[in-house]
This record gives sequence, C-alpha cells and structure tokens, in this order.
Amino acid sequence: MRIYGLKNCDTCRKAMKALPQAELVDVRVDGVPDEVMAKAHSRFGDKLLNTRSTTWRGLSEDERATPPLALLAAHPALMKRPLIVDGDQMYLGLDKATQGALGVSA
Repeated sequence: MRIYGLKNCDTCRKAMKALPQAELVDVRVDGVPDEVMAKAHSRFGDKLLNTRSTTWRGLSEDERATPPLALLAAHPALMKRPLIVDGDQMYLGLDKATQGALGVSA
C-alpha cells in the first residue's frame, strides 16, 4: 500500500498513523508515476485537483486552464491528498467512506 501525499500534511500524517504498513511517497520529492496519476485522474476526474489550496490560488487564469495532468506534473502539491493506492484500489482523501473501506479510523 502506498500513500501519495506530503510528509508535512496533517491529513497524510493521520493516514500514515492509521495505516502503519503503508509507504508514504512525498509527491514534492518523488512525484507520482505517470501511470498512477493517469489512473487516478480517470477514476476521480477534477476531484484530483485541490482547488482550495494556496498553490491553486496563486495560479493565473491561464495556468488554471492547463490540462489537469500537466498541471499536476508541474505543481504536485495541487493534488488532493492523500491518494491511497492499495493494489487495484484507489482512494482520494481520508473521509469516512475511505476509512470504512480500509477498515481504519483516523
């Protein structure tokens, strides 16, 4: 199991505590493999972009019009976190539904 996020993100830290067997992949340092990002985008669509982040607010209108996968490649911190990959399953965020599916509580 892998958790794609940021090591200093509170939600990612909660996910790591709830899922101690998981490996944290810091998206700023290591990035997200293209195939994982493409699969996540096809599954979650525009929900993959965190449009409430300070990074998003700092983008110009032209930059915001960039295709989502290119935008995420250029600004990995724009990804909603955490992206949890467990085999063929993917979960975005650490909401109650994700916690229930993974059998954990954060």
